[in-house]
Amino acid sequence: MSLRQRKERNKRNAGCGAHRTRLMPASGNLPMTNTRSTKVPKGWEEFYTALAGVTDRFCAEHLNDEYAGLARSAIAALCRKRPSPLASGNLQTWGCAVLYALGQVNFLSDKSTTPYMAMTELCAHFGIAPSTGGNKAKLVRKALGIRQFDHKWTLPSRLADSSLPWLIAVDGLVVDARHLPVAIQEVAVLKGLIPYLNPRPEEDTA
Repeated sequence: MSLRQRKERNKRNAGCGAHRTRLMPASGNLPMTNTRSTKVPKGWEEFYTALAGVTDRFCAEHLNDEYAGLARSAIAALCRKRPSPLASGNLQTWGCAVLYALGQVNFLSDKSTTPYMAMTELCAHFGIAPSTGGNKAKLVRKALGIRQFDHKWTLPSRLADSSLPWLIAVDGLVVDARHLPVAIQEVAVLKGLIPYLNPRPEEDTA
């Protein structure tokens, strides 16, 4: 189905009351706008480079490139916050906090995942107490609006393999968005609820 055909179908659906379908994240939290950008405000460039260097080095040694990329985006997003929580504290603490928060979303401490690392081990590598790492990670999650199963902060390689980033509530019922009609998926993408369109084969070729 072409993009033009989809748009025409969406208009027809809107006229039939499809706009009344209520879509929400499965967690019930409000979605956040996509923050996958490494742009930072003027004056934050040097700090961003230094902190991203800390997380880059750690990810190269212990995690992977995907964690490094997410960490750079998270650091940039934190730099853009007003006020920014990064205005106080040291690089090692914030580097640990960012990776701790991302690790929570991606189940880093689950032994069945790759890469795997316990949160206590993560904190030990940065030389900070687990309680400090956990508290700072909480600040990171709050500042960035990171919610459980948040596809915006999920490792890209896991999006297709896990159903969790695709769970949304449609009129109060939690469903896997990949099984919904393309028209509803398009609305969910626009709302930032799912990563991208994942149409069923029969719909894609209609």
